[in-house]
Amino acid sequence: MNKHLKELIELAKNDQAIDSYNPQIEAADKKVAKVQKKIDMAQAELDELTTAITENESKVKGFEEQLTLLNEQLASNAKKLKEISTEKEMKALSLEEDIAKEKMTFANEEIERLQGINETKKALLDEANEKVNTLTTEFNAVNKEVSAEKAKIEKSKAALFVTREELSRNLEQKVLAFYEKIRIWAGNTAVVPVKKQACYGCYMKLNDKTYAEIIKGDEIVNCPHCGRILYLESVTEEA
Repeated sequence: MNKHLKELIELAKNDQAIDSYNPQIEAADKKVAKVQKKIDMAQAELDELTTAITENESKVKGFEEQLTLLNEQLASNAKKLKEISTEKEMKALSLEEDIAKEKMTFANEEIERLQGINETKKALLDEANEKVNTLTTEFNAVNKEVSAEKAKIEKSKAALFVTREELSRNLEQKVLAFYEKIRIWAGNTAVVPVKKQACYGCYMKLNDKTYAEIIKGDEIVNCPHCGRILYLESVTEEA
């Protein structure tokens, strides 16, 4: 078999080994992302409750200020009552008092309603806080586990990258450049075996002339259909 072809097969297998770790890294990252998503949702719920409670407290404060003003108005009306001399003034003052009392009743009812809502929301807020804390603990544990897992993977990949550097140095630069060019679009199927006279990259049947050249193994042969580099697997296994 052609020397360069043997080197390309070895390099391609090494690259496949490097990239085989990518799904493991992605799966590890997904573990962390899954817990982080739960934390984000719980935190959003917590923020929503906090905002609602703050808004309700602000409304309660507004109603309390309104009650203060209405009480002052009633006190003022009580003083005016002593100075009233006509029935018309009496009716006008009485109407003002009735309106003020209605506003006070409404304000008191709203204060009671809003405070009741806030009591419920504060209970939910405690639950949301506890949920965020629990998930944060879970996240830290998962993140620690994933970090250790990824460190182990990176160590293994580093060893393969060292091997790749050695293999690349030994390869003729034109051959390496040719391989890298194919690898841009073919990925880890840049160098594929031939089985049953078919390219195992595009699975198209090869003509007899191309197949004969692959069997001979004197030159690097590309698939006439997809352009991948081909080799006869049985010969490689025997070697």
